[in-house]
Amino acid sequence: MTTTNETQAITIEELKKRVGQELGVSAYREIPQSAIDQFADITDDHQFIHVDPEKAKESPFGGTIAHGFLTLSLLSAFSKEALPAIKGRAMGVNYGFDKLRMMSPVKAGAKVRGRFVLKSLESKSEKQHQMVHTVTVEIEGSEKPALVADWVTLAYTK
Repeated sequence: MTTTNETQAITIEELKKRVGQELGVSAYREIPQSAIDQFADITDDHQFIHVDPEKAKESPFGGTIAHGFLTLSLLSAFSKEALPAIKGRAMGVNYGFDKLRMMSPVKAGAKVRGRFVLKSLESKSEKQHQMVHTVTVEIEGSEKPALVADWVTLAYTK
């Protein structure tokens, strides 16, 4: 697992040499029912498959599942843990997604982690760099991932 320790930071030029390579994998993180309930409250999405364990037992999932957007929202935490720090980085911002597929539901109590492959890196200017990471959110013990996305971000350097 790669850390984001600034002493281990790499330059944009070093990062460009790693296009096509896996940059890091986060640790597994459990998604408890309490987090699903909190996400339902924040997003006002209280569909029974997320918040009613008894009724959800009768669904094709056999119990409650995390919102797809909850799983997606974990990408920021996963990236902070898994991706190398960039020397001279002032900030980073989300730029969107080129592709996003929610492949498999994440059952309440399951553990997920993010796997990051650097798909492309283009310097838009001396201080603005656009990266696309293919991110796979894996579910512990499952062959099928929760989601796969091409996540576009911008890194601004000093």
